[in-house]
Amino acid sequence: MRDEKIVRIQHDIQSFLENRKTLQLSTVTKEGFPFASYAPFGAGDDCFYVLLSDIARHAVNLVCNPVASVLVIADEGESKELFALERLNYTVDAELLEFGSEGWALGIDCMAARFGKRIHDLSSLADFKLFRLQPSEGRYVKGFAKAYSLEGKGFSGVRLNHLREGHKKREATPA
Repeated sequence: MRDEKIVRIQHDIQSFLENRKTLQLSTVTKEGFPFASYAPFGAGDDCFYVLLSDIARHAVNLVCNPVASVLVIADEGESKELFALERLNYTVDAELLEFGSEGWALGIDCMAARFGKRIHDLSSLADFKLFRLQPSEGRYVKGFAKAYSLEGKGFSGVRLNHLREGHKKREATPA
C-alpha cells in the first residue's frame, strides 16, 4: 500500500476514535465464559483507558484475565449500510493502573478531557479502577472493500494491510 494511503487510513482511524465516546468490551470470566459489555473510554498514548467499578463484571474479569476484545462502532442511525458499518476492533492487553501512579494520572487526564468533572468524581471512589487497554492487533472496516488488518501495538498498528480477498460470487445456487 502506498504511503499516502496508509497516512490517510491512519488519519481516518484517529478521527473515527475521536468521534466515538464508548466501546464494546468483551472479557472472559474466571470460569472461561465470554462476557460482553460497554464502557466510556479515553484515548492517549495509542491505548484506551476505561474507568470501571469493582461492581461491574467486566472489571472483575479484567483483573482475573487481562486479555480482552474491544469494538468501537459508528452510530447505526447515521450509517447508510449496516452490513458494512464503520468499525474498529482490537485484541487488547489490559493493565490495572495503580491509584496515584503516573499511568493513573495520564489515564484520568485523557478521560477527563472527554468527560469533564464526572471522571474526577468517579475516580475519587475507592471501587473505581482504571485500566489501560493496549491494542495488540486489530481490524478497521470503513465499508465494503475497505477493510484493513492492523498488525502490532497501537491504534493503527505497525503494519496496515488492505484485506482484498473474501467476497466472491457463488458458482451455483441451491435448488
